[in-house]
Amino acid sequence: MAFPSDYHLHTRLCHHARGEPCDLAASAVAAGLAEIGFSEHAPMIRDDWDDWHMESGKLDLYLEQIRLAQQRFPQLTIKYGLEVDYLPGHEAWIRELSERHDWDYFIGSVHYISDSFDIDNPEKLDWWRSRDPVEIWSEYLNRLSQAAASGLFQIIGHPDLCKKFGIRPTPDRTPGFREFLETARDHETAIEINTAGLHKPCREMYPAPEILRLALETGVMLTFGSDAHAPDQVGRDFDLAVSLAKSAGYRKSCRFTRGVRELIPIP
Repeated sequence: MAFPSDYHLHTRLCHHARGEPCDLAASAVAAGLAEIGFSEHAPMIRDDWDDWHMESGKLDLYLEQIRLAQQRFPQLTIKYGLEVDYLPGHEAWIRELSERHDWDYFIGSVHYISDSFDIDNPEKLDWWRSRDPVEIWSEYLNRLSQAAASGLFQIIGHPDLCKKFGIRPTPDRTPGFREFLETARDHETAIEINTAGLHKPCREMYPAPEILRLALETGVMLTFGSDAHAPDQVGRDFDLAVSLAKSAGYRKSCRFTRGVRELIPIP
């Protein structure tokens, strides 16, 4: 079975993943993928921000390792990307990162809803327990919309990451997602189906099927990502992701080359 491009891959440079680009590229070839893209956690505005982002001084090494993978696996199309955390007020830093290379795409992700609360961090579960989940979800969705409106990203990553630990507020979050998706559409920003959620406490891909259907109705385009943090996770569960996309009504996904979007059929 042919699979879509896997645009969400991490390496050891983020400190919580295994393997270098060549290792992940070899796995992609073995899995039958024709195209992948690396999207390491981009450096933050300060290297001491946390312990799970690539340091700024490693960016050149990251690019060199991707170039090496391109040389060793010429049968595989390999794209240059970053997964960049969106925090209000850091836009100038993101633009600076964008100028350091001729990137194919940036995945904009919301992990932080304040400068210190990264909502998907298992070490911050007590923060969830001490706050109203409705407030957390509201701020998360607000930041998703801000990220899409910034125009800094080609893709928004795991667009309902807030469900990772299975903590979902009672009120219907559809209006917040609709606002985000309309903003993404208006700024020609895609979202991804991210299969990693199947292996988290929520036991569900990002986004949920109803959000994906709403995305199609809204006119938002799609990419695919495994969020691999080890070589054996490249393309993981892509058969299920393709089925989910098609059941929602998607027939095409996006390819990005130096920031330019091309629509291609979903295999």
